[in-house]
Amino acid sequence: MRFMVIVKATKDSEAGVMPDPALFAAMGKFNEELVKAGVMLAGEGLHPSSRGARVRFDGTKRTVIDGPFAETKELVAGFWLWQVRSLEEAIEWVKRCPNPMREASEIEIRQVMSAEDFGEALTPELREQEERLRAEVSARTGN
Repeated sequence: MRFMVIVKATKDSEAGVMPDPALFAAMGKFNEELVKAGVMLAGEGLHPSSRGARVRFDGTKRTVIDGPFAETKELVAGFWLWQVRSLEEAIEWVKRCPNPMREASEIEIRQVMSAEDFGEALTPELREQEERLRAEVSARTGN
């Protein structure tokens, strides 16, 4: 099972405050453990929302909203993509993680949907297209 592990933003991360060297080192050690265990597929930190944008959809209308975004508790500061056997295993890994922020913080864990989760809505033609696109992405990234 794949899980998106989401590090929630804080006031510091939204202000662009960088972690101190000790936290960088602790997170690097944790990431090494994830890689050696075959869990980590990807992981990155994100710039503050002040450097981003949102696009709101309403029918055929598109509205661009420039950052920053007011609700820091609902913003993402970084993420991992993990391959584990269960939600419980993902939780156990997160519990081993150093606090990613200099203050109280939160990490959310969400399972990534697979083709089977879409049921009959994913027709054989759409499933074939999905597999073709995944293969093309994999060939381009070398994964």
